[in-house]
Amino acid sequence: MLLKRRTESAELLTMRYLNPRMELTPKEKYHYSKLEKGYEGEVKFDALAESLQDERYILNDLLFEINNSYFQIDSLIISQGVIHLLDIKNFEGDFYLQSDKLYSVKSGREYKNPLDQLKRSTTLFGQLLQSLQQNYLFESSVIFINPEFTLYQAPRDRPIIFLSQLNRFLNVLSNTPSKLNDGHKKLAEKLISLHQIKNPYTILPNYDYDQLQKGIYCKTCQSFLVTIHNYSFVCKKCGGHEKVESAILRSIEEFKLLFPERKITSSNIHDWCNADLHQRTIARVLKKNYTMIGHTRDTYFE
Repeated sequence: MLLKRRTESAELLTMRYLNPRMELTPKEKYHYSKLEKGYEGEVKFDALAESLQDERYILNDLLFEINNSYFQIDSLIISQGVIHLLDIKNFEGDFYLQSDKLYSVKSGREYKNPLDQLKRSTTLFGQLLQSLQQNYLFESSVIFINPEFTLYQAPRDRPIIFLSQLNRFLNVLSNTPSKLNDGHKKLAEKLISLHQIKNPYTILPNYDYDQLQKGIYCKTCQSFLVTIHNYSFVCKKCGGHEKVESAILRSIEEFKLLFPERKITSSNIHDWCNADLHQRTIARVLKKNYTMIGHTRDTYFE
């Protein structure tokens, strides 16, 4: 049973919204690419985990704080006998391990060893359970989800699951009887309540309102070459279509995340969309989908 769904992080969404509106540096583009690729791998794992049978609680995207230290868990599966902590990696290419360090075969560049991260998360999760006076058995694994990934010199005694082994891992888990009780449910609910919303590791570029390109861009190819035809935005570059209301709502959500200190008004959104739209159209969409605060010239929406 899925108790906590996976959603794009605020960091990923912010980078996704900034990407078409400003010129990211090579370092920022690389960071954004890593975020997208990581999320893509996690979603792929989620689709495979849907096959799990019997009683299990699945909690995704957890961020905890214990003893002033933060740690993340990509997926946590609570079964009757054991809790599985899973770190999902979507690395692509050829890598090798040497002296507990991870290197790219092609570039020779050193990468953070996921096993070190897993060891830290495992230790901190144990401390978290201890603080909750819970004595559940738990196991941790790194899952390399990408079919184009190869790891040379991988020690056989390390908690590594490759894509070619993942179905077997899930089948074994699924075929292991699991009956959950009230204690398991209370633990799952407690862990969800301890999830930290604000991630202290978030890395974002510096940006301001005047710096960003205004307008509605194509949701498919991110081109600003869109025109309105029959109540839809049509992209001149890729031919993509999107209903006008849907495009406005998408732009509003961008505005909300990028500029939480600015009020959502028909005037502000009209300026942000910077499209061939009347302000009355923006106001109508806002009134239909958001709560109006006030009835004067200072009206805004939440």
